Amino acid sequence: MPQAIWTGSISFGLVTVPVRLVSATKSKDVRFHQLEAGTHARVRMRRVSEATGDEVSYDQIVKGFELEAGRYVVIEPEEIDTLKPKASRAIEIEDFVDLADIDPVYFEQPYYLIPDKDAAKPYRLLVDVMEEERKVAIGRIVMRSKESLVAIRPLDGVLCLETMRYHDEVLAADRDGSLPEPANEPSERELDMARQLVAALTGTFDPEKYRDEYREELLALIDKKAAGEEIVQHDVPEEPGKVLDLMAALEASLARSGARQAAKGRGPSRTSAADDADEADDADDADEEARPPAAKAPPKKRVVKKAPAKTAAAKKTAKKAAPAKRARKTA
Repeated sequence: MPQAIWTGSISFGLVTVPVRLVSATKSKDVRFHQLEAGTHARVRMRRVSEATGDEVSYDQIVKGFELEAGRYVVIEPEEIDTLKPKASRAIEIEDFVDLADIDPVYFEQPYYLIPDKDAAKPYRLLVDVMEEERKVAIGRIVMRSKESLVAIRPLDGVLCLETMRYHDEVLAADRDGSLPEPANEPSERELDMARQLVAALTGTFDPEKYRDEYREELLALIDKKAAGEEIVQHDVPEEPGKVLDLMAALEASLARSGARQAAKGRGPSRTSAADDADEADDADDADEEARPPAAKAPPKKRVVKKAPAKTAAAKKTAKKAAPAKRARKTA
């Protein structure tokens, strides 16, 4: 049984559901320790005063907030304790909203809410109603001396609690006005090709399809070194920068994915975007066939090398030799 991070209850109206909060994720990052070269002894971090260079014990450390460079205001632990939220073992649901109304950027950390043995029925009631109505519950939880905004949603028959960021913690993408504007708006032809490419790559989300390839390769490297294998490094040449040609990139992407063939084989279920894109392709093909021959590049002329012009002396010699030749032929 997973260890509970928090225990309490979900309350909505007069209904109370006792639950335990357990982690919904597990970090798989590969972590390293700092060792001394040669001895492989662990290297520990020390708390050292910048003024004296001496190590400072825990009982001599206070909390300070930096107002400006080098100027701090010290806050005592007792002063912080007076501001801590009142401990509560209940998640009071304040609103039920549609999941589509919450941008994923607000989600922070997922957990599972597991019911107590005696709370299976009200727990199932809440899960079923939220699934049927397609609603997400918004409330607050006090955990580890901190109050957090949370969203609770049904997930595979279990309630999943997501801690959320507050609105002032989410920064606008173009907060400093530096987002570049395109010199030209996308053409209808480019939009049609992009729609066709998206349609060709559309599928259902399968989380098992995506793997952390870097972590797998790193763990394989660790296994090889632990087994005493020699590691041969291969330099990977850096690819030169490429100038982006949007139309060429779209055409190459469509050719690679086989989007044209896939769209033609869909039959009645194909999207209108794909139909529009094919019609645009047919129109372009018709325009190409209707072009007059003059529009095409003229064929290259064959260059015939002329013999050098005869000099006057050569002409005179040839004139004298001609009758003798004829006489020899007659004889």
